[in-house]
Amino acid sequence: MSLIRDEDAKFLREDFDKKLKNTVDLVVFSSESSDCKYCKDTISLVDEVGALSDKINIVKYVYEKDKEMVEKYGVEKYPATIVARHDDKDGRIIYYGIPSGYEFGSLIEDLENVSVGEADVSKKAVDLISKIDKPITIKVYVTPTCQYCPKAVITAHKFALMNKNIKSEMIESLEFDKEASDAGVSAVPHIVINDDVTFPGAYPDDQFAEYVMEAYNHQE
Repeated sequence: MSLIRDEDAKFLREDFDKKLKNTVDLVVFSSESSDCKYCKDTISLVDEVGALSDKINIVKYVYEKDKEMVEKYGVEKYPATIVARHDDKDGRIIYYGIPSGYEFGSLIEDLENVSVGEADVSKKAVDLISKIDKPITIKVYVTPTCQYCPKAVITAHKFALMNKNIKSEMIESLEFDKEASDAGVSAVPHIVINDDVTFPGAYPDDQFAEYVMEAYNHQE
């Protein structure tokens, strides 16, 4: 049974034909362990998305076996889905947990943004994010039913696309419930930057960028 409805697949195929410019790698790290409840579904979803355009290149790794690639992409858990420029071993735009529900839309937007190589953000956000010259990690905790979460995820992923010093992670709170609890997640979206600056909600990109700069300045 397909995870993507026929009418949605038709729309996405036509949308990708218009918007995908360069080949994008959609990389999935799964596990053969029985404790990974959504690994098979994540692989199925990635395969279905990849079948919609010849500009989407699917790459699959097993977390326990492909340790060299785990290290290259900076993957910390599974299932993990990465959107990267073709042949870039780059894990800056990453989903931990299946990108389903409202987050499926985030995945599609990421594919289109990475393919073009640019993102639509405000001038103020561009000015702030361009100043980042040290590693920054943005974690966005979500649930699949949260309609406000994709805005936060996409903003964080856009920042990672804009600046190679930024890594942006979507983390599905229900799949990684202990981690979410340890991070103090009580409502989503819940954003944690460098395990230092924390805030809830989906803010406009310029305000989000100010929080990123706050975490950056704390490093100095």
